[in-house]
Amino acid sequence: MAGLENKRIGIAADRRSDAISNLVKNMGGHPYNFPIQGRQVLNESLCAQNVTDYLKETFEWVILTTGIGARTLDHAAKEKEVRDSFIHKLAAEKLAVRGSKTIDWLKENDLKPVLTAEDGTMSNLFTHMKTACTEGHSRVFLQAYNQDDELLKVTLEKLGYSVYLSKPYAFHPPESEYVDGLKKSILLSEVDAVVFTSKTQVINLFKEEKEKITEAFNRDVLAVAVGKVTAKELENQGIVTVLQPEKPKMGAMIVTLDRYYQTQTAVTLKGEE
Repeated sequence: MAGLENKRIGIAADRRSDAISNLVKNMGGHPYNFPIQGRQVLNESLCAQNVTDYLKETFEWVILTTGIGARTLDHAAKEKEVRDSFIHKLAAEKLAVRGSKTIDWLKENDLKPVLTAEDGTMSNLFTHMKTACTEGHSRVFLQAYNQDDELLKVTLEKLGYSVYLSKPYAFHPPESEYVDGLKKSILLSEVDAVVFTSKTQVINLFKEEKEKITEAFNRDVLAVAVGKVTAKELENQGIVTVLQPEKPKMGAMIVTLDRYYQTQTAVTLKGEE
């Protein structure tokens, strides 16, 4: 019997939720979609200004934290017809990046980072930045968005950097019906597990009734994260057991979940012998 056979799986993702649902179905499970990421909003005028400032000013480092952010700035450069200058300058700068999607964008444009976060976290990247800061104030172009952006800026400033903060996009709050629906399913144990594909989804879920939701997860609902950043946020909410794949991929996440339940079933059957 497949591990996900008849398991009820809540899906907090928005993007690629259909693909995740199909994987769950193919493994015998029952997916329930609760897209609580929130709507992504691009700030086109701010992006254009960020690109203009970047090309005019001098920076020692460029920190790219998300693939979406890098691509959004790239698109703004195209719209302003300065993309060649934008890519050429990036090629001459020291690039520090986080996340596989950001690295994918770099590869597409033949750009190579000086520093990367081995575990995909900003904490790991800042550990490298701490030792990389030269005497005096190194100027940094920091691409972030409306989540921990000020904290990231302050952290870099404490390390001795002067920071230009670029926020090419933001996330609006998700529709309350999805958040409330997922909360109800967790609190009433109507799902066996919930898969999260971003830190934002976790934050949106835990804005209210945090203690009750944490208790439900620790009691009988399994929390599943696509990678370390999302897993860390779940742990920050007090969840004791967080399942995650070795590689931060959505397909690997569902396969890991299936194997987890297979193992649980095998242990149960052995105990009944």
